[in-house]
Amino acid sequence: MTVKVIYAYPWDVVGDPSAPERLARLGADTVALAASYHSVRAATPFHPAHRLVEARPALYVPVRAGSWGRLVPAAPTWTAPDAFVQAADALRAAGLAVHAWTVLTHNSHLGTAHPSLAVRNAFGDRYPYALCPSHPDVVDYCRILVREIAELGAPDGFVLEACGPLGVRHAGTHEKTDGADWTAAQLDLLSLCFCTVCARRYPAGTRERVRTGVDTASPSVEAALGDLAPVVQELRAGLGRELQHTLRLEAAGLPVTLHANPHPWAAGAFSQVSAAPSADVLVANCWDDPASGTARLRRLRALAAPGTRLGASVLALPPATLNPETLAAYHSAGAGEIHVYHAGLASRSRLATITDTLRSFGSGAGQNACSNIANTANTANPGAP
Repeated sequence: MTVKVIYAYPWDVVGDPSAPERLARLGADTVALAASYHSVRAATPFHPAHRLVEARPALYVPVRAGSWGRLVPAAPTWTAPDAFVQAADALRAAGLAVHAWTVLTHNSHLGTAHPSLAVRNAFGDRYPYALCPSHPDVVDYCRILVREIAELGAPDGFVLEACGPLGVRHAGTHEKTDGADWTAAQLDLLSLCFCTVCARRYPAGTRERVRTGVDTASPSVEAALGDLAPVVQELRAGLGRELQHTLRLEAAGLPVTLHANPHPWAAGAFSQVSAAPSADVLVANCWDDPASGTARLRRLRALAAPGTRLGASVLALPPATLNPETLAAYHSAGAGEIHVYHAGLASRSRLATITDTLRSFGSGAGQNACSNIANTANTANPGAP
């Protein structure tokens, strides 16, 4: 059986009595509902009170002052302080399970307030949207975040995003970097953190090799770092691995889904994972072409522990168009879950496409039409993030 998950924000539901049934009619089993989220300007096409929400990084269960350490999340002013709780109750009444979609190290509010805890690249440039998990205060914040959501939000499970180091991509402001024509390798090098904690963990000479690799357009991180690459990669992987393990223990026995990336230098919303990641479900980013998506799924399957489920995150927003054949390709590559992004942002026609696609895929008709798409993954680039 394929589990179907749709994504939504709490403000899509709070104040809109028709929202739970509208989401239930899409044909999904579960809603991944944002419980902690980064800044966003979001459309709300169907809400009776507004058409746009300008949200800053916030926690959508009550922020209890005595529960936190050095890092304290902001409470929302654009929706109710307990918006997750209200929305979850309404969605469950419509027959849907609710998982807490929890964004962890992506937080421009906290990174700006605590610059020493933010990621810095080899040139000294700080990424204020990216909290570095090499700092115990950041790990403590993530741990308390999951604990508070579990206790106050009572979700049926967790979907963890940015559960590891972030890098130069996935920024929190308007991007004006495309004209630099940085390659994938240069972006990976610019994503290596050199905050005070990370810098002293690396072997001597790492910073210089990274800077040279960026400025000479090294063909790969491995080529830039040379014999230092395995050590640096393991240090980076260890940060995510330790955080993922810590948060799974903090999740109070609830199922944990992890946005995951098998690329060894990944740094973003889909966190880098190594062998036997600590999660019940690993979800790959399948927002680009089906061949790349299926390749990522197969690499995650090779890394996953026995019994770990795979999921495919698919885009229902521009420029993508959902179709059952593509979902079937991901199913053939091992995806037992389909995660559809994003029901709250979608127009009426896109909601109809989500409904038709999930219904067709669930019927099995689409699952039998995928051999050509799935087979092309054997020649796709498996290292794409």
